[in-house]
Amino acid sequence: MATAKKPTVKKAAKGKSSRAKSQSDDRSAEDRLIDATMKLVVDRGWRNLSLAEIGEAAGLGLAELHAIAPSKSAILNLLIRRIDRQVLAEGRLSEDQGSARDRLFDVLMRRFDAMQPYRVALGEILYDCRRDPLSLATSLPRLACSMAWMLEAAGLDSHGLRGVIRIKGLSAAYLVTLRTWLKDDSDDLAATMATLDRQLLRLDGWARRCRGPQRQGETQAVGT
Repeated sequence: MATAKKPTVKKAAKGKSSRAKSQSDDRSAEDRLIDATMKLVVDRGWRNLSLAEIGEAAGLGLAELHAIAPSKSAILNLLIRRIDRQVLAEGRLSEDQGSARDRLFDVLMRRFDAMQPYRVALGEILYDCRRDPLSLATSLPRLACSMAWMLEAAGLDSHGLRGVIRIKGLSAAYLVTLRTWLKDDSDDLAATMATLDRQLLRLDGWARRCRGPQRQGETQAVGT
């Protein structure tokens, strides 16, 4: 029985140390949680990582962790929202700043730039999630929400039936480009830009065909 108690004592001491360290950390609890999770994923992978381990690394007790993110999927949503905010902080593009396709290209490349510090961790997460359909299913609404905001940042309305079509089209282009980005080690993300450009060009062609000949002169993209 004595040997069984030793790990418990060590873990408790480590938890206290983590919480003490967090008191001198000027980052918010949410930021500490996201950063700690991304670091752990690189070191350990995603699938077998427990919420208790994540909370300990972030200097958060279980109750604090639950209040911020009650599940691992919720932590991912926090990361996605952080990335959304970084993109949106650069402002909304207007119609006089290029075609819809060009504006979408600029906005999505902002997004990939913002995601760059987490590329290795996101690769691990997506690899593990392929074997966990439930995690993939729960992430789809968050993806749609993010793409709606990317449309707004590009100066395109994301509401109504037309907005739904735009979101679906942009989500498809983004996911295809994401696969390239995960393997793109170049400093300028040339391969990522090339894939994104092709995907948006394809969507633009599809949108033109859907509009019919009476609107062929318009140069909007993604179902506009």
